[in-house]
Amino acid sequence: MPSPDILLRLMRAPLGTPDRPLRVAVVGAGPSGFYTIAALLARKDLAVEIDLFDRLPAPYGLVRYGVAPDHPKIKEVVRVFERLALDPRVRYFGHVEYGRDLALGDLRRAYDQIVFSVGGQSDRRLGVPGEELANSHSSTAFVAWYSAHPDFLDLPVDLAAPGAVVVGVGNVAVDVARVLVRDPEELARTDIADGALVALRASGVRDVYVLARRGPVQAKCSPAELKELAHLAGVDLIVRPDELELDAASAEELAADREAQKNLEILRGLAERGATGAPRRIHLRFCVSPVELEGEGGRVSAVRLERNRLVPGRGGVRAEGTGAMETLSAGLVVRAVGYRSLPLPELPFDERAAIIPNAAGRVTDPASGAPMPGLYVAGWVKRGPTGLIGSNKPDGAETAAAMLEDLAHVVPAPEPAAATIDRLLAERGVRVVDFPAWQRLDRLEVERGKAGGRPRVKLGRREEVFAALDGG
Repeated sequence: MPSPDILLRLMRAPLGTPDRPLRVAVVGAGPSGFYTIAALLARKDLAVEIDLFDRLPAPYGLVRYGVAPDHPKIKEVVRVFERLALDPRVRYFGHVEYGRDLALGDLRRAYDQIVFSVGGQSDRRLGVPGEELANSHSSTAFVAWYSAHPDFLDLPVDLAAPGAVVVGVGNVAVDVARVLVRDPEELARTDIADGALVALRASGVRDVYVLARRGPVQAKCSPAELKELAHLAGVDLIVRPDELELDAASAEELAADREAQKNLEILRGLAERGATGAPRRIHLRFCVSPVELEGEGGRVSAVRLERNRLVPGRGGVRAEGTGAMETLSAGLVVRAVGYRSLPLPELPFDERAAIIPNAAGRVTDPASGAPMPGLYVAGWVKRGPTGLIGSNKPDGAETAAAMLEDLAHVVPAPEPAAATIDRLLAERGVRVVDFPAWQRLDRLEVERGKAGGRPRVKLGRREEVFAALDGG
């Protein structure tokens, strides 16, 4: 315990100075958390100490558990994050969960400012009958399954049926479709989860239907992702020419959207090429919506679709059902219609927007709209599930700027010592994975991958992680 003289000096020193560094907690070790940290560390006039928490042992969030295994270049951003985590002003607390191991009062006790950057832990629903049938999965779960996320290693995925449906046409939907039809031996050279690789090697899936409720102009996947689908070995990407015809409102929208123009050019080329007889097929369907998942024996067996027409609506073109129906045979359904953040204990939550209410990153009281002192958000829980990994950089910078603007009004933490949180976690018996421990796990994963020519073989289960750290 510091002497009374030192304590008095600390109390009087301005926050963010060497005598009294700003103490910050960041809850969530994904891209938005790291980019917020980067913006704070970049301020040369700021003395700061940052503790970064994540409920999983491994850091990096969706970079580790959301980026497709066959997109290793995107994962290279972890090198930037690693440099931040190795900064002496930053400490990493893996396997520490907010709401389970630490409460808001605990964080307020030790930190002057708290940032929540937990991302989108859930998904949007289709809201159709049969959605709860077996082998109907959210993309959140399915992507986590093939990415070796500890919570989804045992997801009951059945790939026996020849038909599968992916609902949505964003980049996540495209990732799912690609993984389902890609040659498993190509995936065997990636960091895909071992269990998923076994299932994909035995897969009977031959036709994947990717469903978009609106037209090709409104497709949210990037041209690069679409072009990659078009060049998969052993796979035909099939597009119906009639579903590429544009209504007047879509034609107007197209004129102002360069990415949509590129997508449509690719799609029209595919429609002209047609099927080549490849053993596996992805069918891109537009202006169709699932209205029911049909089942046999409690499992998905088919998807009933309604054809849509596009009509002008508020904020753009919207889909309207025509009453014309068709049925696709499918033993697997993956809904990829958007991520959704979940409420956090002791914090306000906007159920409709699925975000923590905020103004430029400052958490606000829903009743008054006033900022709640010392509380901030970054990433998807701040703005909703939009943008790519790089979109979190300006987002984190905005939140950090708000934090620094507020410094003069911050109520200092009563126990702003690094040992405060260490003691609390030790008293509660929490097994913390610090960054040196993660680096040992990282090296072990890479070493495990070498024999198979893979970048790494992930340690997924928590018991595996702790056995490895204990030398087992």
